[in-house]
Amino acid sequence: MPREVTISVDEGVYENLAVMHDPQKIGDFISNLAHPYVYEDLEAGYRAMAADKEHESEAREWCNALIGDGL
Repeated sequence: MPREVTISVDEGVYENLAVMHDPQKIGDFISNLAHPYVYEDLEAGYRAMAADKEHESEAREWCNALIGDGL
């Protein structure tokens, strides 16, 4: 779900962004630029967790034990 954020940029930066991109799409452009920086650490963390075989095994056992609770 998109969230609204107000940012301040130099007037020249905004003018060039508005020329290069539809002003209504500048938020999408900035979001796409930020995405790799925001999610890079998250993805690395998930990879590290998945590589931890002992904890993955414990988590799988825990999840499998909960399957019957939902029925």
